[in-house]
Parts: sequence; structure tokens; C-alpha cells
Amino acid sequence: MGQRANPGIQARCRAFSPRLLCSATGGRAAFDSVGPSRNPSLMTAARDPTRRFSQRVESYARHRPGYPVEVIELLRREAGLRPGAVVADIGSGTGIFSRLLLDAGASVLAVEPDPAMRAAAEEALGSRSNFRSVAGRAEATGLDAACADLVTAAQAFHWFEPSAAREELRRLLRPGGWVALVWNARRLGGTPFLTHYEELLLRHGTDYSKVRHEAVEATRIDSFFAPCPVRRASYPNVQRLDLEGLRGRVTSSSYVPFEGQPGFGVMMRELDELFRAHERGGWVEIVYDTNVYYGQLEGTSAS
Repeated sequence: MGQRANPGIQARCRAFSPRLLCSATGGRAAFDSVGPSRNPSLMTAARDPTRRFSQRVESYARHRPGYPVEVIELLRREAGLRPGAVVADIGSGTGIFSRLLLDAGASVLAVEPDPAMRAAAEEALGSRSNFRSVAGRAEATGLDAACADLVTAAQAFHWFEPSAAREELRRLLRPGGWVALVWNARRLGGTPFLTHYEELLLRHGTDYSKVRHEAVEATRIDSFFAPCPVRRASYPNVQRLDLEGLRGRVTSSSYVPFEGQPGFGVMMRELDELFRAHERGGWVEIVYDTNVYYGQLEGTSAS
């Protein structure tokens, strides 16, 4: 089991005018004192944000939410996504967003620095002729210049170094190309379950408050696109989870303890209690706002 989408809620969309109402984040913060010093692989993750998910790949691939179809429809209408278009998906992870781009008929260059995450995407998508997996990062993708009609970064931009990434993405884009930054921003309240779930993460997260993508100043995305305008659209997105799925969703996050670390057992016991208190028919719902920031970069817009 695990999770099930709610198409009725996903289908209701809210679109916003082309002004910046950002929620992204930016630091490359290290883990707090819980655990990393006891495990060399965790010390590597603390030093290098591109390895934060290396030990969470299975949970990430199985239990992270997808993205509403409205995101793809938006990119079709306004950002050059079409059959045959070349899309560089930066920080592509296990390929969750890459799959949607492939289904839209695009050729996808999936750029991912983490070998374990990249391997999961290759296993899932490698048989598709329009998919290419690339070892690289936003600041140095290794791709050819002027290779992409569209660059996307789903649940990834907050790990980038903005200035270096901006120059690299400008190099990749063909004239008239677009950039789209996408996040599933979990709602922190609105239902008793969501409120208590957020409280649980605040209690048990290692560096949760430092690395949440919603914590970044709005000016970071504004500066990334400047002087070109940035547009925003937002769509509700609901993830329905049984207990296995909820456990997997939590452990897919880089800011919670690993199994065997101090605090993991207590956290999972509290999570089970939370599920039992709020499940309806064996399910709980995590509600997100899927936020899309899209625009062109100076020097790449069509003349």
C-alpha cells in the first residue's frame, strides 16, 4: 500500500499573478549534534548536501509525493514543454519529476549528483529512449551549452548555490528557453493531523528548522531570475498515506534521525500514535501546495 492520490482535490487549482510570493530555502546546513559524529556516512552527508539522501533512497522513491498534472499543463502552455523538447531536470533525484516530463513527450537530461539517487532513477526510467542520466550538479552539470529548451528543478533549488547555478543554467538554455522551479510545500496546519505532524518534526528533527525549503527569503528566487520577471502558480496536492506510507514519508526526509540513531525509536512510536489518533479508514492526508516559479534568464530570452 503506502500512498494514494486524491484526484478530486488535485484537480482544483489556484493560479497567481506573475509576482513573487516565494517559499524556497537556501542553506547548505550541516546536521545538528544528533548522530552524525557516530557514523562516517552521516558525517559525509553533513558536510556535503548532495549526499543527504544517500541512505534514504528507497523511502524517497516510494513515499515522496508526486506532482499535480496542472504543473505539466502549465509548462506546456507557458514554458515551452512539448513533445520533442529537451528538458534538463536538475537535481532529478529518483526521477519523480523526470517521469512526468517523459510522459509529456520531452527528452530528459536528468542531472543528479548523488550516485544512489541517480541509480534509482536509472533503474526506474533507464529503459526509456528519451531519458539520459547525467552525473552532475546544478553548478557544473557537464552538459553541452545551449542543449535545453527548458530547465526544471523539482524539490531541489534550495540546495543550489544560486549565483553559480544561474550562470550554468544560462549556459544550458537555448534562446527563448525557460526555467521552472517546483516545490511541494507541506501545509503546517489546517487540520489537527497536520498540526501535530509538524510538532513531531520540530521535536525530533535533526536540523529541520535550518534546511526546510520554505525558510528561504523570497528575494532568493527574485534575485535568481532578475532582471527578468518571475511568475508563480500554485496547485493543491494531497498525499493519502497508510501507516507504512506515513513511516516511509517521514524517513525519506533528510532532517530526521536514521534507524539506529538516538531519537529514532521514540520518533517512530510517536508517529504511530499520531496515525492511530487521526486515521480515517486506515488513511491520513498530508496536504501540500505545489508551488511553481518560472521565467527566463537574462541573455536567453528570444529576441
